[in-house]
Amino acid sequence: MTANNWRLLHTGNRSSAENMAIDEAILTSVSEGEAPPTLRFYGWEPATLSIGYFQKVEKEVNRDRLRAKGLGLVRRPTGGRAVLHDREVTYSVILAEDYPGMPTSVTDSYRVISTGLLEGFRELDLQAEMVPLETEEEKAQYASLGSAACFDSPSNYELVVEGRKVAGSAQTRQRGVILQHGSILLDLDVDLLFDVLRFPSERVKERMKRGFLNKAVAINQLRPEPVSFDEAVKAMTRGFEKGLQIRLEPGELTPREQELAQELVSSRYGRDEWNFKK
Repeated sequence: MTANNWRLLHTGNRSSAENMAIDEAILTSVSEGEAPPTLRFYGWEPATLSIGYFQKVEKEVNRDRLRAKGLGLVRRPTGGRAVLHDREVTYSVILAEDYPGMPTSVTDSYRVISTGLLEGFRELDLQAEMVPLETEEEKAQYASLGSAACFDSPSNYELVVEGRKVAGSAQTRQRGVILQHGSILLDLDVDLLFDVLRFPSERVKERMKRGFLNKAVAINQLRPEPVSFDEAVKAMTRGFEKGLQIRLEPGELTPREQELAQELVSSRYGRDEWNFKK
C-alpha cells in the first residue's frame, strides 16, 4: 500500500449510540470527499453490548439482565456477533474502497487492515498472527461452538496470540467506503458477557463459556505488566503507521461530522426501532 496521510482521531469515551453514529458520520464524510482516510480510537460509557446488524435481540440477548447490569445496547451497522465493549480499545478504519493498494474483496481488505493491528500487537511485545482459515484443519481448530459472542471464534485474517483470539473486527461497505471497526481486548469479563446472552439452558451456557475461554484472550492476560488504554492506543497507532505504510496526523471531527452524528443518534442508533428491529 502506498504511503499517504491519514487523519487520527481520539474521541474518548462515548455512549453506545454516539460511537456508532460517529463512525457512520465519518463514513459519509469520506464518501463525500470531505474527509481523508481516518483511523479512530474510542471507548464506551457505559460499557455496552453491541450486536451485529443481522442478530436477533430477543433470541440472543437477555435484556432484563442487561438493564440490571447497567449496560448499554446498540446494533452495529456491521455484521458479526455480540461484543461486550468494556475494558478494551475500540478502533475504526474508514477509507474509500478505491484507496490505492486496497483489495476489492472483503476478505483481502481484512488482511490488509489487520496488518496494522498485527504490528500494533508486536509493539506490545506480543507475538500475534493472522488466521487465514484456508485449510480444513485450520477451520476445525477454530470452529465456533455456536454462541452469540463475537470472540467465540476468529474470522479470516483476524488476530490470535497463542492460538486465542485477541481482537475482533467487522466490516461494512457503503457509498464506496469501507468501514471496519473492532475490539482490542485489554481485559475480559467472560462471566458478565455470558450473563447477558441467552442460552437454551445453564448447562449449555457453562459448556460454551468454557469453550470461549479456550478461544479468546485479553492483552493483560498475556503480559507480566498490564497495558493501559493510552499505552495500547500509542502502540496501535505505531502499528497502523508501520503496517499500512501511512502517516497519521492528529485531527478532530469536523462540524459537519458532529452535526451528522447527532442526527444519527436521534434518528437511528439511539432509537429502539433500530436497536431492536430484528
